[in-house]
Amino acid sequence: MNRRFYDDNRPGQLERPLRAAEYVRMSTDHQMYSTENQSGAIKQYAQSRGIEIVKTYADAGKSGLKIEGRDALQQLIEDVRSGSVEFTLVLVYDVSRWGRFQDADESAYYEYLCRRAGIAVEYCAEQFDNDGSPISTIVKGVKRAMAGEYSRELSTKVFGGQGRLIEKGYRQGGPAGFGLRRTLIDEHGVTKGFLERGEHKSIQTDRVILTLGPAEEVNLVREIYRSFVHQVYSESQIAADLNRRGILTDLGRP
Repeated sequence: MNRRFYDDNRPGQLERPLRAAEYVRMSTDHQMYSTENQSGAIKQYAQSRGIEIVKTYADAGKSGLKIEGRDALQQLIEDVRSGSVEFTLVLVYDVSRWGRFQDADESAYYEYLCRRAGIAVEYCAEQFDNDGSPISTIVKGVKRAMAGEYSRELSTKVFGGQGRLIEKGYRQGGPAGFGLRRTLIDEHGVTKGFLERGEHKSIQTDRVILTLGPAEEVNLVREIYRSFVHQVYSESQIAADLNRRGILTDLGRP
């Protein structure tokens, strides 16, 4: 269906396309849901219906579990509530991109805020029309619940998997700290090298363990412990001594 409309108060006026904003979100767990892929599908949806996209709201690398941290969605809601928008429609790839809220009512609430302001929300990849009919309301509610449940199950599985790897002695993230190094090993335990700050493993079956760093760093850590435990120096006294000697942290600062 062509979604163009006319202004009946101005005879002879040329038809204008319906103006819309697009909202895209990518979490870190699904590369297939990249913001570019979502935007491409949304633009194709809009073109086939004569809709003009005039604004983009994008949350890249943001979890859909809650609205905190999703600056683009918060800005979208704020713009809609202020009445300062130039669009009457929000296009989203699917229900899960709007959010995987643990409470399905929260997802519905943000959509309701848009609808109350006269802004409709359409899900481009879904097989139902978000027209407020009983059928669409039921299907949308089920999909919202499924999106939230998926996140709960994924969180449990990921946490359990990380816990098992930690029990085996593998590092699960974060800097190594002064006197230690992140060492990359393969699935057979063979050392492949060290990971510098900001570097990550590139092969799924590889693992990261902590190993001792250079001897001078290791000896310094032991000296710090001796100063604190046996010589009863305070942390500030130890830090002052290290700074006087020009020794920097693993971050390269005093």
